[in-house]
Amino acid sequence: MSNEDITLTAGGNAEATVQPANGGRIGGLRVDGVELLRQGAKFGCFPMVPWCGRTRDGRFLNGATAHQLPLNSPPHAIHGTARDGSWRTARRSEAEAVITYDLVDPWPYAGRVTQAVTLTENSLTLTMSVETYDDSFPAQIGWHPWFNRNLGGEGGEDVRVDFAPTWQEERGDDHLPTGRRIDPKPGPWDDCFGMPDGVDVTLTWPGRLELKVASREEWVVVYDEQEAAVCVEPQTGPPNGLNTLPRLVTPIEPLEATTTWTWRRL
Repeated sequence: MSNEDITLTAGGNAEATVQPANGGRIGGLRVDGVELLRQGAKFGCFPMVPWCGRTRDGRFLNGATAHQLPLNSPPHAIHGTARDGSWRTARRSEAEAVITYDLVDPWPYAGRVTQAVTLTENSLTLTMSVETYDDSFPAQIGWHPWFNRNLGGEGGEDVRVDFAPTWQEERGDDHLPTGRRIDPKPGPWDDCFGMPDGVDVTLTWPGRLELKVASREEWVVVYDEQEAAVCVEPQTGPPNGLNTLPRLVTPIEPLEATTTWTWRRL
């Protein structure tokens, strides 16, 4: 199948755009015709795979084997490689699309990423898996949505972010976790939090919409140190997790993760 943009619809009031050729990104999500995801240079929601956030100095170990990744956010490597590649459409219907990406250089291991996008009248579910064709390797899965801070319109108020993490990863001067867990601090944030019972973050645009970001994973990065958008990023491990908390993809056990965004009108 081609890798042209895919428009998913549900119930006439929800519409999502999937962009396989643009890094497997969700290009937009519209509810009642209102765009929830920021547009422009940094837009939509992109997959973070095969790692999330920053990997220190672009280096990681797989057992005793050391690997060097390109430093696309010097001095670190950030957000994986799949967001820079062209994905293929495996199948699609009115409300679901399944797209795939084969891991290639500069990632040193052969494997395949599969992402399923499912839209209903009041939810969007993203499911991703990483499989290996050969050797086992550490990997992470996450999503990086850019939610509009303000939905526009007369009297529109900025979004409120509500969540109750158990801890916050202390952030060093290099923007990476120090390894110490601290009590959650007030925002603004570009920080990783732990939610052992699963990610549960509520975005509320007063008088307009409430949207819940949920995942069975226990890690979430919240990034709101910017004017136009708020990012809520469920992921399978913390930044630099290839080194500090590796999750192995093996021939018999892929890495899988899911996030669901559920909304209601206010």
